[in-house]
Amino acid sequence: MRRSRAVRAGVAVSVAACAALGAAAPSAQPSVPLPDRLADTGGGRQLITAQAPRAAATSGTVTWWDRRPDGRWAKAGSAPARFGANGLVEGSRREQGTNTTPAGLYDLPFAFGVEAAPGGTSMPYRPVRDSSWWCQDNDSRAYNRWTDPRPADCRATESEHLADYGTQYAHALVVGFNYRTPVRGRGAGIFLHVNGRAATAGCVSVPREAMRRILTWVRPEKAPHIAIGTRSGATAITRY
Repeated sequence: MRRSRAVRAGVAVSVAACAALGAAAPSAQPSVPLPDRLADTGGGRQLITAQAPRAAATSGTVTWWDRRPDGRWAKAGSAPARFGANGLVEGSRREQGTNTTPAGLYDLPFAFGVEAAPGGTSMPYRPVRDSSWWCQDNDSRAYNRWTDPRPADCRATESEHLADYGTQYAHALVVGFNYRTPVRGRGAGIFLHVNGRAATAGCVSVPREAMRRILTWVRPEKAPHIAIGTRSGATAITRY
């Protein structure tokens, strides 16, 4: 019994010594802010990063950043995020209807919402009315565009009636994926919006309060962008 107590005492002393050594070890260098590790940030002074741990993931983290006058990026806030039900895919390879979130770097054309814009919002903000639609009809001239009202060549069955999503589209930012020069069949209606019940159909979503904070933070004169991707692999956020 004495020997057992001695062994246990020796183990305890060893553990304590290890802890002491760990405490005495020099601290690791501060990690480089994520925006500084990206290939491109869009050239503006604000950036949102939406990062998932891997391509098959449906959750991750959204972080918003400010670029200081000295060029350094500073974290302004973060929130848990959700992605497409089928994970993430390289934006240039995405196919419409696959429930995948397009990885890449995109601008943020404007905001919209079923509810009024939070106080302090400076981003162009369109109120959702019963006549507001997002056209996803590949045969329509209004493909991947907000329409109000819906044009005759844009089938309702191939589009989103925005007012039907009072929770998710209480507040949203349009992600400029496939927006400036739309490629038919690649996908339409990719937004940063409020969480629904589960993973998205391809958008990025965050809790309601986080979405409101983002809208009061984002400034159009700072040329904000969003970078979407994973920690590593073919869709690594650092590639964009």
